[in-house]
Amino acid sequence: MVDQIIEYIRNNKQRFIDELIEFLKIPSLSAQSRHKADCERAADFVRKQFSQLGLDAQLHPTAGNPIVTARHTSPENKTTVLIYGHYDVQPPEPLDLWTSPPFEPRIEGDNIIARGATDDKGQLFTHIKAVEAHLKTNARLPVNLIFVIEGEEEVAGVHVSEFIRTHRDDLKCDVAVVSDSSQYAPNMPALCYGLRGICAQEIRVQGPKQDLHSGSFGGAVANPVNVLCQMIAQLKDESGKIRIPGFYDDVLPLEQWEREAFAALPWDDEAFRQSLGVKALHGEETYTSIERKWARPTLDVNGIFGGYNGEGAKTIIPAWGGAKITMRLVPNQNPQTISRLFRDFIRKITPPTVEVSFIDHSSCGPVIVKRSAPFVAEALESLRRGFGAEPVFIREGGSIPIVLTIQQELNVHALLLGFGLPDDNAHGPNEKLSLTDFERGIRTSATFFHLCAQK
Repeated sequence: MVDQIIEYIRNNKQRFIDELIEFLKIPSLSAQSRHKADCERAADFVRKQFSQLGLDAQLHPTAGNPIVTARHTSPENKTTVLIYGHYDVQPPEPLDLWTSPPFEPRIEGDNIIARGATDDKGQLFTHIKAVEAHLKTNARLPVNLIFVIEGEEEVAGVHVSEFIRTHRDDLKCDVAVVSDSSQYAPNMPALCYGLRGICAQEIRVQGPKQDLHSGSFGGAVANPVNVLCQMIAQLKDESGKIRIPGFYDDVLPLEQWEREAFAALPWDDEAFRQSLGVKALHGEETYTSIERKWARPTLDVNGIFGGYNGEGAKTIIPAWGGAKITMRLVPNQNPQTISRLFRDFIRKITPPTVEVSFIDHSSCGPVIVKRSAPFVAEALESLRRGFGAEPVFIREGGSIPIVLTIQQELNVHALLLGFGLPDDNAHGPNEKLSLTDFERGIRTSATFFHLCAQK
């Protein structure tokens, strides 16, 4: 039966691509209110895809963009798989860097180029077409399926998390799958088993009640932008180690198998350096570049602001200065604990000449899935069969907040099965997806359903 499913996928690949093109034409930009109707149109496109396959598909209105759910259940099936995805996309600007209009999909060689190709419409579509392949060849699915497809992932919307919390009984499952990541490299499929969390803070250093003439008052009062820079310089030492007391207390050390697995991956520091255009790489001593960017916590200044930034000179002592800072967290660090430690340290090093205040921005905890977790073996075998190559274990330095929500609210492991590539330009100009990997993703998803039923 699996051979028939794979044959169906092969025979219908062009139609699948044609349907994906129609999906990619919809400018479902959640960040721009003028595209709200387009987001609703994309949601309805997804709903119709499910309905045409006979799934119980529904649109759930929210204060933002609608959430699409689809369900297939059978009393014969013992396993329930939940699949999460999103139909919204990033704004395409700057448009002048695209080689073709972002919402006029173009095929170039093996790639389809369009906004949303890899993040996340193309990857989401693999699971829908895997469902079709099963139903058209076998008239049934081997597992129960629940789809939750949102339209606000790109703006860190809260509505899908609220939806999962309030519908947790309806969303009970044995395992969840998220395809919003990538392989390690071409022909190197990967199971991503770890994500870093994030704690985002903004600090504001207040000096005089208003901007002052730097000639008349300079030297008599502290410049809050100068003070801010001095404070920021105390956050890390020269090697990059974070100096906040207690920051590393809860860090889960890398296991030996992880360090060995990372070391076995093809990696070239010099090529990495050149690709970034930096003079030299930098980071904590005793850790490799992969370990630093996947499995070690960080603290980065995202922006510093204050004073005069217009054309020409303006000789002032600014009234205030500000900075936005994010800290990437690793298992078992807690965003709330890190926020408290960060603020305590900033207050401690704030001189008496200024006042400091804080703004909390986004935060989420890190994620780790053990190799022995349920359905990990099935996921690896699905990748092995779907791609015809040996999969590898990887981590990802970024954050996907919904993964933690799924794991905490539904008490299941969320498996990250990414079918894109690291150079797919997600969020950037000329976003793309390999059509070969699109087909491989469908095969992997279809195989995963089959293997989960055998568990």
